Amino acid sequence: MLFGKEHVRRYQETDGREGHEWERGTTTLLLTTTGRVSGKEHTTPLIYRKHGDVYVVVASKAGAPAHPDWYLNLQANPRVKVQVLADRFEANARTATPEERAELWPYMVEVWPDYAEYQKKTDREIPVVILERR
Repeated sequence: MLFGKEHVRRYQETDGREGHEWERGTTTLLLTTTGRVSGKEHTTPLIYRKHGDVYVVVASKAGAPAHPDWYLNLQANPRVKVQVLADRFEANARTATPEERAELWPYMVEVWPDYAEYQKKTDREIPVVILERR
């Protein structure tokens, strides 16, 4: 199982042939955000699902009390880079509206049931993030 910096490196080097397919039948993309403090790019592998023309990811941080850094970064600067297999593109990232989240949360829990457990572990509402190709 890959994850972290090694996951990112191998995904990038192989155009996702290594790293796109992950645990329990899920797939991952690479999300690159700009650090809200450092201004440096940070790339994170995330489970995703395609929904129409957009990609959907979840800012779970395994149910930790605080949002993941990548989510805080995209809140400060929603212009992100995405890689899905060999497809690299720029996108705008945004938090799903309450109505969108009502539809997309179960859609994401379907592919990664642990999200439901993560939500039970934290008082924060775990954000669902929509990535729209620019």
